[in-house]
Amino acid sequence: MMTLTERIITIAICAFATMSTRFLPFLVFSEKRSTPKYITYLGKALPAAIFAMLIVYCLRNVNLFSGSNGIPEALAIIVTCALYFWKRQILIPIAGGTISYMLLVQFVF
Repeated sequence: MMTLTERIITIAICAFATMSTRFLPFLVFSEKRSTPKYITYLGKALPAAIFAMLIVYCLRNVNLFSGSNGIPEALAIIVTCALYFWKRQILIPIAGGTISYMLLVQFVF
């Protein structure tokens, strides 16, 4: 069990690490120094790649030959995609897909 001092130090280190990763790009790439092309490319390519990895990670244990055969997962993905294409925001589809999946698993399947 951590003491109060250790907890405070841990929280302070986490806060510092989070803030430094958020502020460092703005300090390094200012108006005087332009952002390199590969950083701009990573900023455009990584979000899609991360979401693709999350989808693979979430669906890795779905067995199409037993249980509910992946039906709640497929329906939740359809709800998530429909909400995204309808509203073009990110939080509404994430919440809607999660809620629909939980309701399907708890009450239907």
